[in-house]
Amino acid sequence: MEACHPHINKDCLIHIFTFFDYNQLINASSVSQDWHEAAETSWLWRRLCLQHWGFCNVAVVGCENQRQAWKRYFIRRSHLEEKMSKGRAGADFTCNSLRGHTGRVVGLVYLEGTEARFADVGSGNATICTASTDGTVRAWDVQKGEQLWCSPVQSPLTAMVCDREQGVVMTVDYTGLVKTWQGRTGVELASYAAGSPHCSLLQYTINNHSFLSVGTNQGFLSTLVRPALSLSSQLLVCDSLPVNLLLVSPDKKWVFAASKNNANSSPKVIYAESLTSASEGEPQCQCLPVTECQAAVFIPTQPARLATIHPLGHGSADKALTVLDVNMKKTKYKTEIQVQQVASSTLRLKCRASDILLEAKDSSALVVAADQELWLFSLQGVCLASFKNHTEPISSISVDSFRVVTASRDLSLRVLTWKKDGDKGLTLENRYHLLGGSHTMSRGFTHVDCDYSSIVACAEGRDGKDVLRVYTFTS
Repeated sequence: MEACHPHINKDCLIHIFTFFDYNQLINASSVSQDWHEAAETSWLWRRLCLQHWGFCNVAVVGCENQRQAWKRYFIRRSHLEEKMSKGRAGADFTCNSLRGHTGRVVGLVYLEGTEARFADVGSGNATICTASTDGTVRAWDVQKGEQLWCSPVQSPLTAMVCDREQGVVMTVDYTGLVKTWQGRTGVELASYAAGSPHCSLLQYTINNHSFLSVGTNQGFLSTLVRPALSLSSQLLVCDSLPVNLLLVSPDKKWVFAASKNNANSSPKVIYAESLTSASEGEPQCQCLPVTECQAAVFIPTQPARLATIHPLGHGSADKALTVLDVNMKKTKYKTEIQVQQVASSTLRLKCRASDILLEAKDSSALVVAADQELWLFSLQGVCLASFKNHTEPISSISVDSFRVVTASRDLSLRVLTWKKDGDKGLTLENRYHLLGGSHTMSRGFTHVDCDYSSIVACAEGRDGKDVLRVYTFTS
């Protein structure tokens, strides 16, 4: 090298290597000592990492040699994503069953896990919590496949949410009794009697203060201050109709509340701070110009933008996608909520209303599941891709920055990964199935959730005892 190109110094080599991909950089490091030293430059590997993932927590690799940390991180995370993309049983993941519940699982959440934005590349432990009609809340160690704790038995539970930052689990039972639990120990922290069966729950934090909103069967939205669960406000959303669809915007500024599939009511968007400030009078809210809302989602990268799916007309089998922007308008005498429609289109989804599942991937794509099919739409309603991988209805979906996982009543999971398709932009690529066991023992999957390196799904047992299937990927 020195003889042929004596003028190429290390800095020049490093600049040339910025045009190399991972494999080319590895190959270049074996050419000569000078090339090896240049190819091992930490800045090159840091650049590769940030090009691929945007945010990287390099500290998780625990590398004593800091010059090697970025390279080690890139290799480990690339290997993990390769395994999650291929999904070969025995080679890429292990599967365990978690048993203990004697009833139906009604809630499944990750209390602790490795998120893609933190990218712990499989080095951390994951903890999930489940709630069941057997009246218990349970916590499980995903990697070890062990139950960590079980709450005392109470009335059958109907819903569960969690605050991952504070490690708190929130549940509600059939009588409307809301409880909070310490996620690490299972200790009960507080309770509140909502006085209504089949409540819905929504937790969020504003200005370092935590809140829990409870939607009731009578149409009220009660907002509680945590940790004491003291009542902050109560708002009538839809008189004598259940409030069973609750969302909070990514910036925690707006709360969406609706009675799902009800033609006699319009969803409402509520200014979140007015729910949490009891001294400021009636909460500020605004009806949306849609009825019979069947699914809704806030757009992650545009927190004041909301997408809804509803019938095109009363009794119509066709669906409409309506995209709305929400903002506060201040005048000389008052401040009011304004809702503006920015897009509307027809989605030809021939399905039962209650089967529509809707999630968003940044501002470029909506993931819609209905019956046995999965669709990818733009916010303008353009169909970007469609998949029919299941023989029975899709019961649950999980969407993150790396993949989409669908759970079906056919007792299988389907894994798809995101990819950029040239001028077409973002799309999904079919990868593999994960099977859930025997149909003689189970009626199919009912829930699915993921962290960055594991997938957990709930299989409904024919004997009334649901079982958790855990698929763990390691780098």
